[in-house]
Amino acid sequence: MTQHPTAEERRPANDGPKAAARNRAALIAAAREVYAEHGLDAPLSGIARRAGVGQGVLYRHFPDRAALADAVLEENVREVEQAAAAAGATLAGVLGVLTWHLTESAAFIGLLHADRTGGRTEDRTDVVHAHASALSERVARSLRGHLTGGHRLGGADDLMLAVAMVSGAVTGPTRAERERRALAAWRLLGVEVGAVRPFAG
Repeated sequence: MTQHPTAEERRPANDGPKAAARNRAALIAAAREVYAEHGLDAPLSGIARRAGVGQGVLYRHFPDRAALADAVLEENVREVEQAAAAAGATLAGVLGVLTWHLTESAAFIGLLHADRTGGRTEDRTDVVHAHASALSERVARSLRGHLTGGHRLGGADDLMLAVAMVSGAVTGPTRAERERRALAAWRLLGVEVGAVRPFAG
């Protein structure tokens, strides 16, 4: 007599926290790609599909669009900070990592243009805006830590103003075109930039 597996035996093993961490990482990676292609207004269903999970899984990790955008931006900023803290890091090298993120993510560009004048934090939009300003300041600190005395961007706001100017030039239908324009903008500003690539650890 053939024995059929029970429903319990057919069910795949539950990896619990490991699966949750994998799903979260997959969602952030997918969101980064989708935002780069379609901007922050891209449908969340497309992000879930790209990550290979259901929309319910997406909402378990990120209750709304702002939470997902925050997570993607946090990841961008953390990589810039890691590049800045790495042994032997230079301003040119950190700018290369920063430039890679600029060419990959329209959302990251928006972050670097965050208004730093402060303001109320009474509703969700204001809270997200305040968070974006805090992340932008973390990027500024990472870069300022590598400015040498007498550097042309050593003035009070010069460094982040230059970053904002370069980010404004990052347009084009392909990543290669966006990178070409970013490097041309840095060149016009007379600033050396290292290899444009993600931080490798």
